[in-house]
Amino acid sequence: MFDPVQLRSFLAVAQTGGFTRAAQRLGLRQSTVSQHVRRLEETTERRLFHRDTHSVQLTAEGEAMLGFARSILEAHEQAAAYFAGSPVRGRVRFGASEDFVLTELPQLLRTFRRGHPEVDLELTVGRSAVLYEQLADGRLDLVLGKRSPDGSAGGTGPGPGHAADRLVWRDRLVWIGAEDYRPDRGQPVPLIVYPPPSITRTRALDVLDRAGRPWRIACTSASLSGVRAAALAGLGVVAHAQGMIPAGLRALPPQSGLPDLGATEFVLSTGRTTARGPAAALADAILAGGDRLHPPR
Repeated sequence: MFDPVQLRSFLAVAQTGGFTRAAQRLGLRQSTVSQHVRRLEETTERRLFHRDTHSVQLTAEGEAMLGFARSILEAHEQAAAYFAGSPVRGRVRFGASEDFVLTELPQLLRTFRRGHPEVDLELTVGRSAVLYEQLADGRLDLVLGKRSPDGSAGGTGPGPGHAADRLVWRDRLVWIGAEDYRPDRGQPVPLIVYPPPSITRTRALDVLDRAGRPWRIACTSASLSGVRAAALAGLGVVAHAQGMIPAGLRALPPQSGLPDLGATEFVLSTGRTTARGPAAALADAILAGGDRLHPPR
Protein backbone atom coordinates (compact mmCIF):
# COMPACT_ATOMS: atom_id res chain seq x y z
CA MET A 1 0.00 0.00 0.00
CA PHE A 2 1.42 3.37 -1.04
CA ASP A 3 0.45 6.39 1.05
CA PRO A 4 -0.87 9.23 -1.19
CA VAL A 5 0.66 11.80 1.16
CA GLN A 6 4.10 10.25 0.70
CA LEU A 7 3.57 10.03 -3.07
CA ARG A 8 2.69 13.75 -3.25
CA SER A 9 5.90 14.63 -1.42
CA PHE A 10 7.90 12.34 -3.72
CA LEU A 11 6.40 13.98 -6.83
CA ALA A 12 7.05 17.46 -5.47
CA VAL A 13 10.73 16.67 -4.84
CA ALA A 14 11.12 15.07 -8.28
CA GLN A 15 9.50 18.01 -10.07
CA THR A 16 11.13 20.89 -8.16
CA GLY A 17 14.54 19.27 -7.79
CA GLY A 18 14.91 19.72 -4.05
CA PHE A 19 13.40 19.04 -0.65
CA THR A 20 13.29 22.71 0.37
CA ARG A 21 11.41 23.80 -2.75
CA ALA A 22 9.08 20.79 -2.46
CA ALA A 23 8.29 21.74 1.14
CA GLN A 24 7.53 25.32 0.07
CA ARG A 25 5.15 24.08 -2.61
CA LEU A 26 3.33 21.72 -0.24
CA GLY A 27 3.29 24.06 2.75
CA LEU A 28 5.20 21.57 4.90
CA ARG A 29 8.47 21.48 6.80
CA GLN A 30 11.48 20.20 4.91
CA SER A 31 11.96 17.52 7.57
CA THR A 32 8.40 16.31 6.99
CA VAL A 33 8.96 15.98 3.24
CA SER A 34 12.23 14.13 3.86
CA GLN A 35 10.42 11.78 6.23
CA HIS A 36 7.71 11.07 3.64
CA VAL A 37 10.30 10.18 1.00
CA ARG A 38 12.30 8.06 3.44
CA ARG A 39 9.19 6.08 4.37
CA LEU A 40 8.30 5.60 0.72
CA GLU A 41 11.80 4.26 0.09
CA GLU A 42 11.37 1.90 3.02
CA THR A 43 8.07 0.68 1.57
CA THR A 44 9.53 0.06 -1.88
CA GLU A 45 12.85 -1.17 -0.50
CA ARG A 46 14.45 0.95 -3.21
CA ARG A 47 16.41 4.18 -3.24
CA LEU A 48 14.44 6.75 -5.22
CA PHE A 49 16.84 9.72 -5.15
CA HIS A 50 20.57 10.30 -5.36
CA ARG A 51 21.29 13.07 -2.83
CA ASP A 52 24.35 15.24 -2.33
CA THR A 53 25.00 18.72 -0.99
CA HIS A 54 24.29 20.34 -4.38
CA SER A 55 21.50 18.38 -6.04
CA VAL A 56 18.77 15.78 -5.82
CA GLN A 57 18.48 13.42 -8.79
CA LEU A 58 16.08 10.56 -9.46
CA THR A 59 17.51 7.07 -9.56
CA ALA A 60 16.36 4.59 -12.22
CA GLU A 61 13.88 3.24 -9.65
CA GLY A 62 12.75 6.80 -8.94
CA GLU A 63 12.10 7.41 -12.64
CA ALA A 64 9.91 4.29 -12.67
CA MET A 65 8.06 5.46 -9.55
CA LEU A 66 7.09 8.74 -11.26
CA GLY A 67 4.55 7.06 -13.53
CA PHE A 68 3.21 4.83 -10.78
CA ALA A 69 2.84 7.73 -8.35
CA ARG A 70 1.00 9.87 -10.88
CA SER A 71 -1.40 7.05 -11.78
CA ILE A 72 -2.09 6.20 -8.13
CA LEU A 73 -2.79 9.83 -7.22
CA GLU A 74 -5.05 10.34 -10.25
CA ALA A 75 -7.08 7.25 -9.27
CA HIS A 76 -7.18 8.43 -5.65
CA GLU A 77 -8.49 11.87 -6.66
CA GLN A 78 -11.11 10.40 -9.00
CA ALA A 79 -12.38 8.07 -6.28
CA ALA A 80 -12.47 10.89 -3.73
CA ALA A 81 -14.40 13.12 -6.16
CA TYR A 82 -16.88 10.33 -6.98
CA PHE A 83 -17.72 9.51 -3.38
CA ALA A 84 -17.72 13.10 -2.19
CA GLY A 85 -21.28 13.38 -3.46
CA SER A 86 -20.72 16.95 -4.63
CA PRO A 87 -18.79 17.02 -7.93
CA VAL A 88 -16.72 20.06 -8.78
CA ARG A 89 -18.75 22.46 -10.91
CA GLY A 90 -18.18 25.84 -12.42
CA ARG A 91 -15.76 27.61 -14.73
CA VAL A 92 -11.99 27.94 -14.61
CA ARG A 93 -10.15 30.39 -16.85
CA PHE A 94 -6.70 28.88 -17.28
CA GLY A 95 -3.71 30.59 -18.87
CA ALA A 96 -0.71 28.56 -20.06
CA SER A 97 2.59 29.83 -21.40
CA GLU A 98 3.19 28.94 -25.04
CA ASP A 99 6.25 26.98 -23.87
CA PHE A 100 3.86 24.14 -23.04
CA VAL A 101 2.25 23.81 -26.48
CA LEU A 102 4.58 20.96 -27.48
CA THR A 103 4.45 19.14 -24.13
CA GLU A 104 1.84 16.72 -22.76
CA LEU A 105 -0.28 19.56 -21.36
CA PRO A 106 -3.13 18.84 -23.82
CA GLN A 107 -3.29 15.22 -22.63
CA LEU A 108 -3.21 16.35 -19.01
CA LEU A 109 -6.11 18.75 -19.62
CA ARG A 110 -8.00 16.00 -21.44
CA THR A 111 -7.65 13.73 -18.38
CA PHE A 112 -8.83 16.56 -16.14
CA ARG A 113 -11.96 17.14 -18.25
CA ARG A 114 -12.82 13.44 -18.17
CA GLY A 115 -12.55 13.45 -14.38
CA HIS A 116 -14.46 16.74 -13.99
CA PRO A 117 -17.15 16.77 -16.71
CA GLU A 118 -19.12 19.57 -15.00
CA VAL A 119 -16.23 22.04 -15.14
CA ASP A 120 -16.11 24.51 -18.04
CA LEU A 121 -12.43 24.93 -18.90
CA GLU A 122 -11.43 28.08 -20.80
CA LEU A 123 -7.82 27.96 -22.03
CA THR A 124 -5.72 30.99 -22.98
CA VAL A 125 -2.25 30.42 -24.46
CA GLY A 126 0.24 33.27 -24.54
CA ARG A 127 3.43 34.78 -23.16
CA SER A 128 3.88 34.44 -19.41
CA ALA A 129 4.15 38.16 -18.71
CA VAL A 130 0.95 38.88 -20.66
CA LEU A 131 -0.89 36.08 -18.83
CA TYR A 132 0.18 37.52 -15.47
CA GLU A 133 -1.28 40.87 -16.49
CA GLN A 134 -4.59 39.17 -17.32
CA LEU A 135 -4.46 37.34 -13.98
CA ALA A 136 -3.94 40.63 -12.14
CA ASP A 137 -6.88 42.17 -14.04
CA GLY A 138 -9.17 39.31 -13.02
CA ARG A 139 -9.50 37.91 -16.55
CA LEU A 140 -7.83 34.59 -15.59
CA ASP A 141 -8.16 32.36 -12.52
CA LEU A 142 -4.98 30.28 -12.83
CA VAL A 143 -1.72 30.70 -14.77
CA LEU A 144 1.05 28.23 -15.57
CA GLY A 145 4.02 30.29 -16.65
CA LYS A 146 7.63 31.34 -16.23
CA ARG A 147 9.12 33.67 -13.66
CA SER A 148 12.63 34.64 -12.64
CA PRO A 149 13.97 33.04 -9.43
CA ASP A 150 13.68 36.47 -7.79
CA GLY A 151 9.94 36.31 -8.50
CA SER A 152 9.85 38.86 -11.31
CA ALA A 153 7.94 38.18 -14.49
CA GLY A 154 8.97 40.85 -16.93
CA GLY A 155 7.63 43.57 -14.63
CA THR A 156 4.45 41.70 -13.63
CA GLY A 157 3.48 38.55 -11.85
CA PRO A 158 3.69 37.03 -8.39
CA GLY A 159 6.43 37.86 -5.94
CA PRO A 160 8.92 35.29 -4.58
CA GLY A 161 7.42 32.84 -2.14
CA HIS A 162 3.92 34.23 -2.56
CA ALA A 163 1.32 32.07 -0.82
CA ALA A 164 -0.72 31.72 -4.03
CA ASP A 165 2.32 30.87 -6.16
CA ARG A 166 3.39 27.20 -6.37
CA LEU A 167 6.61 26.04 -7.97
CA VAL A 168 6.22 23.34 -10.63
CA TRP A 169 9.91 23.05 -11.50
CA ARG A 170 13.15 24.97 -12.01
CA ASP A 171 15.12 25.06 -15.24
CA ARG A 172 17.96 26.99 -16.81
CA LEU A 173 17.71 29.50 -19.61
CA VAL A 174 20.15 28.80 -22.44
CA TRP A 175 20.98 30.28 -25.82
CA ILE A 176 19.58 28.14 -28.62
CA GLY A 177 19.89 28.23 -32.39
CA ALA A 178 19.88 26.13 -35.53
CA GLU A 179 22.02 22.98 -35.59
CA ASP A 180 24.60 24.63 -37.85
CA TYR A 181 24.46 28.11 -36.30
CA ARG A 182 27.84 29.59 -35.27
CA PRO A 183 27.83 33.07 -33.63
CA ASP A 184 30.29 35.64 -34.96
CA ARG A 185 32.07 37.17 -31.94
CA GLY A 186 33.07 40.20 -33.99
CA GLN A 187 29.46 41.21 -34.69
CA PRO A 188 26.53 42.26 -32.45
CA VAL A 189 24.55 39.26 -31.19
CA PRO A 190 21.51 38.77 -33.47
CA LEU A 191 18.50 38.15 -31.24
CA ILE A 192 15.19 36.46 -31.94
CA VAL A 193 12.77 37.72 -29.29
CA TYR A 194 9.16 38.04 -28.25
CA PRO A 195 7.69 41.55 -28.10
CA PRO A 196 7.51 43.16 -24.65
CA PRO A 197 6.45 42.33 -22.05
CA SER A 198 8.52 39.16 -22.17
CA ILE A 199 10.52 37.46 -19.41
CA THR A 200 13.10 35.88 -21.72
CA ARG A 201 13.48 39.05 -23.81
CA THR A 202 14.15 41.12 -20.68
CA ARG A 203 16.64 38.57 -19.34
CA ALA A 204 18.53 38.30 -22.65
CA LEU A 205 18.93 42.06 -23.05
CA ASP A 206 19.92 42.60 -19.41
CA VAL A 207 22.52 39.81 -19.48
CA LEU A 208 24.11 41.04 -22.72
CA ASP A 209 24.18 44.65 -21.49
CA ARG A 210 25.85 43.63 -18.21
CA ALA A 211 28.42 41.61 -20.16
CA GLY A 212 29.12 44.57 -22.47
CA ARG A 213 28.09 42.56 -25.56
CA PRO A 214 26.56 44.56 -28.44
CA TRP A 215 23.29 43.13 -29.77
CA ARG A 216 20.64 43.74 -32.39
CA ILE A 217 17.07 42.51 -32.85
CA ALA A 218 17.05 40.18 -35.87
CA CYS A 219 13.44 39.03 -35.50
CA THR A 220 10.44 39.73 -33.27
CA SER A 221 7.57 37.27 -33.13
CA ALA A 222 4.63 36.94 -30.75
CA SER A 223 4.41 33.17 -31.28
CA LEU A 224 6.67 30.22 -30.50
CA SER A 225 6.22 28.93 -34.05
CA GLY A 226 7.50 32.23 -35.42
CA VAL A 227 10.49 32.27 -33.07
CA ARG A 228 11.32 28.67 -34.01
CA ALA A 229 11.04 29.39 -37.74
CA ALA A 230 13.41 32.36 -37.47
CA ALA A 231 15.91 30.29 -35.49
CA LEU A 232 15.72 27.41 -37.99
CA ALA A 233 16.44 29.95 -40.74
CA GLY A 234 19.65 30.90 -38.94
CA LEU A 235 18.61 34.50 -38.27
CA GLY A 236 19.96 34.51 -34.73
CA VAL A 237 19.78 33.09 -31.22
CA VAL A 238 16.95 32.69 -28.72
CA ALA A 239 16.92 32.65 -24.91
CA HIS A 240 14.91 29.55 -24.03
CA ALA A 241 14.29 27.06 -21.24
CA GLN A 242 16.80 24.22 -21.50
CA GLY A 243 14.24 21.49 -20.83
CA MET A 244 11.85 22.61 -23.57
CA ILE A 245 14.00 23.24 -26.66
CA PRO A 246 11.90 23.00 -29.85
CA ALA A 247 12.69 20.30 -32.42
CA GLY A 248 15.47 21.17 -34.86
CA LEU A 249 17.21 23.60 -32.49
CA ARG A 250 20.04 23.06 -30.01
CA ALA A 251 21.61 24.71 -27.01
CA LEU A 252 24.75 26.59 -28.03
CA PRO A 253 27.91 25.31 -26.30
CA PRO A 254 29.78 27.42 -23.72
CA GLN A 255 32.58 28.07 -26.22
CA SER A 256 30.11 30.17 -28.21
CA GLY A 257 31.11 32.99 -25.90
CA LEU A 258 27.60 34.11 -24.93
CA PRO A 259 27.00 35.07 -21.27
CA ASP A 260 25.15 32.77 -18.88
CA LEU A 261 21.41 33.44 -18.72
CA GLY A 262 20.82 31.92 -15.27
CA ALA A 263 17.81 30.03 -13.98
CA THR A 264 14.09 30.31 -14.50
CA GLU A 265 11.09 28.81 -12.72
CA PHE A 266 7.75 27.50 -13.91
CA VAL A 267 4.99 28.22 -11.43
CA LEU A 268 1.25 27.94 -10.94
CA SER A 269 -0.19 31.23 -9.78
CA THR A 270 -3.60 32.44 -8.69
CA GLY A 271 -2.34 35.95 -8.17
CA ARG A 272 -3.24 37.27 -4.75
CA THR A 273 -6.10 34.89 -4.07
CA THR A 274 -6.32 31.22 -3.14
CA ALA A 275 -7.52 28.74 -5.76
CA ARG A 276 -10.95 27.35 -4.94
CA GLY A 277 -13.36 24.90 -6.56
CA PRO A 278 -12.51 24.11 -10.20
CA ALA A 279 -9.32 26.23 -10.14
CA ALA A 280 -8.04 24.29 -7.12
CA ALA A 281 -8.92 20.96 -8.78
CA LEU A 282 -7.05 21.94 -11.96
CA ALA A 283 -4.04 23.16 -9.98
CA ASP A 284 -3.84 19.83 -8.15
CA ALA A 285 -4.05 17.93 -11.44
CA ILE A 286 -1.24 19.99 -13.00
CA LEU A 287 1.02 19.61 -9.96
CA ALA A 288 0.42 15.85 -9.86
CA GLY A 289 1.26 15.54 -13.57
CA GLY A 290 4.07 18.09 -13.67
CA ASP A 291 6.65 15.53 -14.77
CA ARG A 292 4.70 15.15 -18.03
CA LEU A 293 5.31 18.78 -18.93
CA HIS A 294 9.05 18.55 -19.51
CA PRO A 295 11.66 15.91 -20.34
CA PRO A 296 13.17 13.86 -17.45
CA ARG A 297 16.13 15.50 -15.73
